[in-house]
Amino acid sequence: MSRVDDVRAWLRERGAESIAHAGGSLYEHLNRVHDRLAAHGLSEDEQLAGLTHAAYGTDGFAVVLLEVTARRELRALVGAPAEALVYRYGGCDRDRTWRALPETQTVWSRFTGHAESPTPAQVRAFADLSIVNELDVFERSAEIAAKAGPYFRSVFPTWAPLASPSVMDDCRRVLTIG
Repeated sequence: MSRVDDVRAWLRERGAESIAHAGGSLYEHLNRVHDRLAAHGLSEDEQLAGLTHAAYGTDGFAVVLLEVTARRELRALVGAPAEALVYRYGGCDRDRTWRALPETQTVWSRFTGHAESPTPAQVRAFADLSIVNELDVFERSAEIAAKAGPYFRSVFPTWAPLASPSVMDDCRRVLTIG
């Protein structure tokens, strides 16, 4: 079995196939995010983070597959770099982080209440995962697209200097941004 197969088995064991999410189940969403990151040629660590990005829940999705106190388990499954991205992504306080990210390159944690200043490569991975995740949700839920589309269109273009060019091209195409 490959590492991705191991992660998929872990997600099924945690019930991700039976958790509702835009466009089907959480399991389906996680796989689509993984596949989209892969299609952009992003690293295996980023792809594995995409496959597990909701493990600790997120600021926009409260379901938890693994308590944040059990980070060691996810780290053993996906590796330290991927788990660190999952922790950063899942813990991100979006209200405090997203609009200011291009200026501050700071991610505020809803887990700790503290801010961190990731490296430029870590900021890029965070931005790429955030955008790809939201594009998948946007494409699969007319309700979310109508509600969050204007916000995404106002925030994500400002992330262009931070995100991968192919992710930004995809973002512009999906959100129909000029």
